[in-house]
Amino acid sequence: MRSLITVIVIILGACCHSFGASDVPMYHVFELSFEGSPVRTMDSPVRDVLLETTWSHENGTSIRLFGFWDGDGEGGAGGSIYKVRFCPTMTGEWKLSSVRSNDQKLNGQHQGMTLLCTASGHSGFWEVDEESAGGRWYRRSDGSHPYIVGNTMYSYLSETYRGEPSGSDIEKDTRECARYYNKLRFAITGDINPHPTAKPFLDEKGQPTSDGNYSHRPNPEWFSRRVDLAVQSAFEEDMIADIIINSVDSKEGRSVLRPGENDGDYTPILRYMAARYGSYPNVWFCLSNEYNIRDPRFTEAEIAEIGKKLKSFLGYPTPLSVHPNQQDWDVRLNADPPWNDHIIIQNKIKYLWLAADKINLNYYKGDKKPVINDELAYEGAGDGWLEGDVLEAFLGAFLGGGYGSTGYKSGHKLGQYFGGNFNAANHKASDNLRWLRQQIEADIEFWEMEPFTIFFSRKDGTAMGMLRNVDYEFRMMQNGNDAFVVASSGPHQGVVAQLPGGMWDIKIYDLVNMNAGMIGEGISGTFEFDIPGSRAVFLHMKKRF
Repeated sequence: MRSLITVIVIILGACCHSFGASDVPMYHVFELSFEGSPVRTMDSPVRDVLLETTWSHENGTSIRLFGFWDGDGEGGAGGSIYKVRFCPTMTGEWKLSSVRSNDQKLNGQHQGMTLLCTASGHSGFWEVDEESAGGRWYRRSDGSHPYIVGNTMYSYLSETYRGEPSGSDIEKDTRECARYYNKLRFAITGDINPHPTAKPFLDEKGQPTSDGNYSHRPNPEWFSRRVDLAVQSAFEEDMIADIIINSVDSKEGRSVLRPGENDGDYTPILRYMAARYGSYPNVWFCLSNEYNIRDPRFTEAEIAEIGKKLKSFLGYPTPLSVHPNQQDWDVRLNADPPWNDHIIIQNKIKYLWLAADKINLNYYKGDKKPVINDELAYEGAGDGWLEGDVLEAFLGAFLGGGYGSTGYKSGHKLGQYFGGNFNAANHKASDNLRWLRQQIEADIEFWEMEPFTIFFSRKDGTAMGMLRNVDYEFRMMQNGNDAFVVASSGPHQGVVAQLPGGMWDIKIYDLVNMNAGMIGEGISGTFEFDIPGSRAVFLHMKKRF
């Protein structure tokens, strides 16, 4: 059995245990165990037993969190252990001020216990920065703005590939991925690569099954030893665990949000996912992959209702959205108040200008929320994409004012993007994308920027405004008249920038070759430069103050 390396603080014991103040670092997860009434194999405690807690800070702030059934507490289904996971968001004393349950043994258990939250260096939750340019960008609880670059390994939790052991390892794959990316997309089931014996759910006889029609009966073994391991490993690497609840391709995996064995009621699995993972600062939720094309499929109205339900169970600002087919965001998903905080699109685009425009278009279609193209570019023979295609696409997504995710696809439904075994030597764009993120975070205050339209004369097609001698392949972001990012696939000779008043420093970045350098310092007035013959080049022009 694999051991879970964890920083979770665990307290076990019945209600008679004498609790004192325990030190918990801010933005780390504190796990508290409860013992409920005996559970039989035929019971459905995730559906039938409610455990709701309130955690109160000494300043009056309170957080409502649900608990979840966890079998024997060690991965086995035979037990009556329930857990609550709490993430303190402020230093100082927190009190478990309320414990309510329809199980009288759980009701009031541990109520009144306290813990002391201490300062930590963790950046906290991901939240939409409403003060960023157009509200397009995320920030962390500590105010920092990491740039998001994502990867995909849909069914790596099963460690099975095409019916055979994959040779992958959840923890190793997660940590290796985090060397290059700060977001990882994966499903809670094995989907089309199910494990032969380990399964995410339990049928009416208590036997493991991959059938999402039993999603009201999660299997503690699967979630504690696989999903928990992925989430916790990602937490320790400060990488987003982007969890897809309704799976990818298999009908069984896609029945999670339409469980026929529970009369189609998805409430239990949503409450369970919120309780088990919603307290992790690194967790995001995607309701379903391609909700509108595969069996079973969902209408926009259904997705909006499911999203509202999940959001009602979350105690923290956990990012939440849904993944459509290869189309623009459907405005029928928008709601007031909104259930989602970001927009997901799936547009595989090899051209910088089009990747940028798709991000910007869907920002407006999605009521001006951050946009992530989560299937922007799959490198490999599966889609016929080269490393350079991926890099141009990602630079375009950045210039469109958004983010992107990739994956390695060696064939139809084949490769790392499903089976794991992450390997940057195959997924060659990985080191370049890491470099891109590092350069952006080091040099560019991108959260203060929005896309800027380059206008062309109707008469002769020449560019008008700040940039001259450019064509339609160029894209641009700006922070007023204080900073600009200009990008294009090269080469272009004799590009002219008519700089606003002041002194400017100009740096050029070549994503393909991973090099950067100053091409102008203390510049004023008109500046002429060349774009080298590389597919993904951008310039950062910043005014001196």
